[in-house]
Amino acid sequence: IAPFFVITSSVVIMRSLNGRTKLCFFVVTLSARCKAFNPPQTIVARHRSRLWSTVDGPVDSSSRRLRRARLRLAEAQGRLAPGAADRMSKEAEQSDSSLQALPPPSLIRDTSRVAEPEVAYDSESAEARLWRQPLLWLRRNMELFFPLAGFVLRVAQDLQQGKEEERRPQRARECQEIIASLGPAIIKGGQALASRPDLLPKEYLVELQRLQDRLPPFPKEAAFEIVRQELGVPFDEVFELVEPEPIAAASIGQVFKGRLVANGDLVAIKIQRPGCEEIISVDLYIMRWYAGLLTWLLEKLGRKINLVSVIDDFGELIYREIDYTAEASNAQLFGDLYAQIPDVYVPKVYPDLSSTRILTMEWIEGVRLVDAAAVREICGREPSELVDILVQCSLRQMLDNGFFHADPHAGNLLATSEGKLCYLDFGMMSYVETFQRYSIIEAVVHLVNRDFRALTALYKRMGFIPLDEDAEPIVIALENALPDVLNAPVGEMNVKNVIGKLGDIMYEFPFSLPPYYISLIRCLGVLEGLAIQVEPEFRIVSQAYPYISSRLLTDSSPELEAALRQLLFLPEGEGTPGQARWDRLEQLLGQASETADYDAALAVDKLVTYLLSPGGASIRGQLVAEVIQGADELGAEAMHVLEKALLAQRLPTEDDLATPRLATLTKLANALASPPGSVGKLEIAKFLPILQRVSTEPISRQAGIDIAAAVAERAISRGIRRLFALPEGLGAVE
Repeated sequence: IAPFFVITSSVVIMRSLNGRTKLCFFVVTLSARCKAFNPPQTIVARHRSRLWSTVDGPVDSSSRRLRRARLRLAEAQGRLAPGAADRMSKEAEQSDSSLQALPPPSLIRDTSRVAEPEVAYDSESAEARLWRQPLLWLRRNMELFFPLAGFVLRVAQDLQQGKEEERRPQRARECQEIIASLGPAIIKGGQALASRPDLLPKEYLVELQRLQDRLPPFPKEAAFEIVRQELGVPFDEVFELVEPEPIAAASIGQVFKGRLVANGDLVAIKIQRPGCEEIISVDLYIMRWYAGLLTWLLEKLGRKINLVSVIDDFGELIYREIDYTAEASNAQLFGDLYAQIPDVYVPKVYPDLSSTRILTMEWIEGVRLVDAAAVREICGREPSELVDILVQCSLRQMLDNGFFHADPHAGNLLATSEGKLCYLDFGMMSYVETFQRYSIIEAVVHLVNRDFRALTALYKRMGFIPLDEDAEPIVIALENALPDVLNAPVGEMNVKNVIGKLGDIMYEFPFSLPPYYISLIRCLGVLEGLAIQVEPEFRIVSQAYPYISSRLLTDSSPELEAALRQLLFLPEGEGTPGQARWDRLEQLLGQASETADYDAALAVDKLVTYLLSPGGASIRGQLVAEVIQGADELGAEAMHVLEKALLAQRLPTEDDLATPRLATLTKLANALASPPGSVGKLEIAKFLPILQRVSTEPISRQAGIDIAAAVAERAISRGIRRLFALPEGLGAVE
């Protein structure tokens, strides 16, 4: 089948090439040989542990969890009185001194990471197993090849006839239908393509996005059998269906709306499709083989892309998603971290009624964020408010804790009747290490400064670019491609444009992006795509900047302190080294004050600490000079306003007070006020400890004396000039 695929693909490609290129391509293709599958030296045996298994005989320490689970199941079925499971479990433990106290019923395996599946993706093990089953993967190969090859031939024919654009909507529908019929792994690949506007035209994106909504369900009798296998009891002894048919069907499983027999709680019961793991393992095996062949062909054509590693990353991701125990753990951890955020809701998980193929969660009534009319009617809020909650919560997920929901599309979010944002589906999660979070914020700072040399150095430090790669061509490409983040028009600041321009550079140069970064980029793209449906002018770059500003001003990490210095003070070689960028400080304070958790006193304390430290010595002198100049100009403006008011025999008006220095001072006071923008509500008490520290430090006291003396000298000089009507610029002696 592989040579047939190569020959057919070659015919399609050669029809669109000129004569010389045809000859080159034919020679390269003819030299391609099918990759031989070599059985490994050893075969790793894998054993799946089940949450529910039948154990007879005396209870020992290895079966404590099983015993407790079976008692809780009996309670859920109504065979035991409420609370009896815990009581009986404790009594059993007390009667057996060898048993230790059981941990609380929680599926959280690590408080800081994405839960790992019980059966991880292992390409070598899968190859060893499937190599001995050629009929299985050859049959599946044909099932995949013929529909996809037929589709490619139809598109090639459209191109040859010059009707590709005209027939594109029809072909997009055909593509969606083909992918929907080829199983979970191919469907997940189609869902990933639905967020890649750099690869596919919009007609295909629209159709592929339907893969995230509803797929044909599998028979509910098969679903009930899976419940019986996993829980050890018939479905109707634990659950009672509220809706007779599945309310949603996805590529990996389908969801029933039900009620617990024991207590009547409404629950969502997600049940995995039969044979899901086996189908996925075969599809990954086939895709990995073709990826190896295509990688080899691309290397012959001078392009080094490791497509096999891309398939391996995808395999790890999808294996996490098909383990519902891991998803339950992710849901519990997500709730522990983010359910305390106002207006955010995370459904409860029922761990004793969940396993690797079943997930039972609290049923949530709500409407989709993109249904603006329903959101206003049911929630009593504007959809844009919930979108803002979504974006701010996502930023905190990615940059505060690092544990984030990597698939926040419209189907995974609900607006509840209480006006809260509810997250669903925790199968696709990702984690960003602490140093990686700081690097992301640093990258934003470099973009703001248009310091693409520093950005390229950061990419090397993060491992995106080989250390020995020449940085100069990348710096030039970044300068030409990326807009000024602060001054660009709104239409140029969306994530799609920025990612598209970065994508061109990353394709041209030898970039290698880790999985977490790809998940993060996808998450941002999906977020902005959802937000734009609600609010067309929404741009996540501008919405994220207030949060970034708050982190820069309040985070005491060395990485962000260095980034803040780069942002606020001129570096060597640009103007006067150490000169403050007051406009940047004003902008940072103004942007940061828009976030709910911003602490102005903490920001001021951080700046003061740096200025009083040995590292701030090079900046203090320049800063003192600028403060003297600013205070002198402010005094001159105040004197001019006072003279004007006295001559007119009236109090100063708002127009009189609208001077440059007074306006800047007002903006800074607004940024430091609490709540933001309330100049009259500046909480002086919060700043008193800082003022006390500044007044006791010898360095700051000397700086204060120097500033006061210089300002007084200038004020006296100005007064003498005005008294004797001397022109500005002449000294007091003259």
